[in-house]
Amino acid sequence: MIGAIVGDIVGSIYEFDNYKSKDFELFSKDAFFTDDTVMTCAVAKTLVDLKKDLGANDCLMSAIKKDNLFKRLLVKNMHVIGRKYPLAGYGGRFFEWIFRNKTEPYNSYGNGSAMRVSPVAYVFDTLASTSELARLSAEVTHNHKEGLKGAQVTAEAIFLARKGASKQDLKEHFSKYYDINFTLDEIRANYKFNETCQGSCPQAYVAFLESNSFEDALRNAISIGGDSDTIGAIAGSIAEAYYGITNEIKYTALSYLDDYLLDIVEDFERYFRRENSIL
Repeated sequence: MIGAIVGDIVGSIYEFDNYKSKDFELFSKDAFFTDDTVMTCAVAKTLVDLKKDLGANDCLMSAIKKDNLFKRLLVKNMHVIGRKYPLAGYGGRFFEWIFRNKTEPYNSYGNGSAMRVSPVAYVFDTLASTSELARLSAEVTHNHKEGLKGAQVTAEAIFLARKGASKQDLKEHFSKYYDINFTLDEIRANYKFNETCQGSCPQAYVAFLESNSFEDALRNAISIGGDSDTIGAIAGSIAEAYYGITNEIKYTALSYLDDYLLDIVEDFERYFRRENSIL
């Protein structure tokens, strides 16, 4: 999930001021975390809360499926955490969903389902369980088929990458669901802001596929313009699983978080990624 946070922060200043080049300062003094980070942390906190209460992962999956426990707790955390950051940059319908205390999904196919999904890829040891959890994480708001697909394909890619899949394996996986038969150079000049899953997930995937390092994946993602923070978050979440992140990049990004969000990240690392814990 730290890869998504890094991508969000790096892309934050370019979302509405696109910069169509790979040559930029990675961490601007004006950069900040946005709703991508806030909602990623909401998903992470939900998983940590369940893990603390239930322990083993087999119990966790049973609880997730029983009485919609995971979805109910996720909605609660999205509301509570979201309201702490009212200026994080939420989309209009999502803002209304949080601040009017709505609990039903609204058939969204926005890229919010994919930007927040990365924590679910570190919970289980099977692709099927990861995909199921990704679907549930999206369903609370993004229950349109494209919203579900964006979350599931992204989480599946992170899972496959952390299990050692090759770039070719991942390309084949993406190609089952999206047309990724393009290069960044081909789309860079004319690619426009698009906050849908189908209009930004394929671009984020290609940004990762064309990269040679974690940092290069982020530079690729930002360089095409569009919804820069979210494309950065999606590409960064996959690149983290594939390449890892240097301590310099990791700690620089985390320095942008406040103590509340940092505690969530540390808890998630402790409970689900102990071997890579930042503690």
